[in-house]
Amino acid sequence: MTHIYRCTIELHDSLYYATREIGRLYETEPVLHNYALCYALGLVDSDRYSTRVSEEHGYRYFCPEQVPKYEAHLMPLNQQGIYVTPARAVNHAAVLHTWKYANNNYHVEMEKTQKNIPSFGRTKEIAAESQFECFVITSKTLQFSKWIRLGKWMSKAAVSLSEPLEFTNDTGDFVCEHPLNPLDVMFTHQVVSYDTLNMPPVSLIRNVRILKGAHYRVKMGKETLTLPANMQYHFGGG
Repeated sequence: MTHIYRCTIELHDSLYYATREIGRLYETEPVLHNYALCYALGLVDSDRYSTRVSEEHGYRYFCPEQVPKYEAHLMPLNQQGIYVTPARAVNHAAVLHTWKYANNNYHVEMEKTQKNIPSFGRTKEIAAESQFECFVITSKTLQFSKWIRLGKWMSKAAVSLSEPLEFTNDTGDFVCEHPLNPLDVMFTHQVVSYDTLNMPPVSLIRNVRILKGAHYRVKMGKETLTLPANMQYHFGGG
């Protein structure tokens, strides 16, 4: 049985990660990648969600090597029927921070600096109290921790999960305004047009028009949201 939850994330600190680097400006896009959300929500390598991976690919705070292992970490979620969409900002504000540092040599044997020129840059971050929403599609009932950490600064954020939403199954042409991971829909749906959100490691898409694909029509109050059905994590030719 399929359950669809609306997951709301409210920032209690400013959120930063470098979506774009424009000279000395490092900008944060108000969208959360679904890979990052899986880690932040604690779905990866977890006994609670039956997603344990082999010791070789274990996910720990102190990792022996800093190499992403998305395929090894996320494929167990497919086996458990758990899928998380990217999150979009429901409401948000941006703040600019300026940072700077100078070259300090503390040892007399080191060569003295010729010029003391401070380096500086700016980070455009998502302000505290901004809110995001994503959708969790799962074959089992789920509960998440109240608090999670996000971004480069490990910013604190509150998580709330709705009751399972009412939805109907449908097929045919439809448009999904919610951001999607293209790798997770291209193997099951024929994508006709979309807008691209440049977000490594896999750029996201939104305002997606899909031709003749199975989808869910999800009721949220007076609004109806359309989401592709049968989304799973895919990598390479898998």
